[in-house]
Amino acid sequence: FLLKKKIIVVIIFRLRLAKMPDVQTLVNDFLNQLKKRKIEGSQATAKLTAELLRSVISQQRVPHTNQATALINAVRAVGEQLIAANPVELAVGNIVRRVLHIIREEDLSLATAAMDGLGVSAASDDEDDAERDENPVLSAAAVAAAARSTLRPPSLQTLLEDTSDSAAPPHTSSSGGESDGRSRSVEKGSRGRKLKHDVIEAVNELIQDISTCYEQIAEQAVEHIHHNEVILTLGSSKTVLEFLYAAKEKQRSFKVFVAEGAPRYQGHLLAKELAARGLQTTVITDSAVFAMISRVNMVIVGAHAVMANGGVIAPVGLNMVALAAQRHAVPFVVLAGSHKLCPLYPHNPEVLLNELRSPSELLDFGEFSDCMDSASGAGSLHVVNPTFDYVPPKLVSLFITDTGGHNPSYMYRLIADYYSADDLVVKRRPTTGS
Repeated sequence: FLLKKKIIVVIIFRLRLAKMPDVQTLVNDFLNQLKKRKIEGSQATAKLTAELLRSVISQQRVPHTNQATALINAVRAVGEQLIAANPVELAVGNIVRRVLHIIREEDLSLATAAMDGLGVSAASDDEDDAERDENPVLSAAAVAAAARSTLRPPSLQTLLEDTSDSAAPPHTSSSGGESDGRSRSVEKGSRGRKLKHDVIEAVNELIQDISTCYEQIAEQAVEHIHHNEVILTLGSSKTVLEFLYAAKEKQRSFKVFVAEGAPRYQGHLLAKELAARGLQTTVITDSAVFAMISRVNMVIVGAHAVMANGGVIAPVGLNMVALAAQRHAVPFVVLAGSHKLCPLYPHNPEVLLNELRSPSELLDFGEFSDCMDSASGAGSLHVVNPTFDYVPPKLVSLFITDTGGHNPSYMYRLIADYYSADDLVVKRRPTTGS
């Protein structure tokens, strides 16, 4: 009966594996979508990246030793490809670094728990020799060596197991040694499964935070928007839409000026949504921002990414809005979820600040084909259509994230909570043989 039960379990497990898509297939599909720009926007790319890395971790085979290193290498290998596929979508790199930080934190948590289980503590001078013999204490040097070896071969688990083996009484029989060896092997496997389980749970929480970040930001709207104010925004942002609507739901009465955001005119979509939800909305041209800014009480905009220095990569045209707000002493507020916080600086070589979109968004090729034909002998017409602007931190008054409001000078400290310094460069380091 037990044999039949085991066979059934194995068959069910193999059927589940057969239904489970191959990780490399998922990676290749996502890479193609990124390269062809079928996925755009920080929230969409961040959520899909986190879901893909969750699949990579769940299907990664973890060895008995250096479990965290194996997971980190697997995530790095995939993350390097994703970042190279579309460097402009900085949220992809942000999520890769967030997942690497999660692996390190969960491994450190398990290591700390293992140390606590071994009774690792500082020895006091008034302890009796008998108590020291019953409760062996690791020296500070041993603890420091173990800490320095975390995530590097030999692993911290190996050091702890070696310590426990040396502290344990000698075995008198070979059968006892074999049983202890089997128990240690089982314990190593359970630690690997525990690490994967904890990492996957943390990634699930990250995915949930990405999906609901605009809701948490919108809850703060009533603290910043007051009666009879005039709000200016540019382009279209779901976070800005929910933020303004949340203020209206709290019985705030205000007007919204929406700059249309040429050449894609995303502002028209936002204005339509705001009007449908009952907000007083006025559409203005981008060139009218300076003319209308004197009537505005606050500028509220979204962002593509927030850099470590507090600078903002945002839709094209927002730098002009920020300059107008500074000239007329109007607060310039940026709404951004935590997945948009990038630990890099604008001058880092990994950061691609801009890309050029198709000229067809600006001009009709049929009407201007003569000017664009250099073979005709006339002067050729060139079209430049940048996607983003860079807004320096000195032009930003306040950041509102899902963790609250922060000044630009505080962003680097907030970013330090989400990323590890070892993961700023995702590209894997070449291994050198001894």
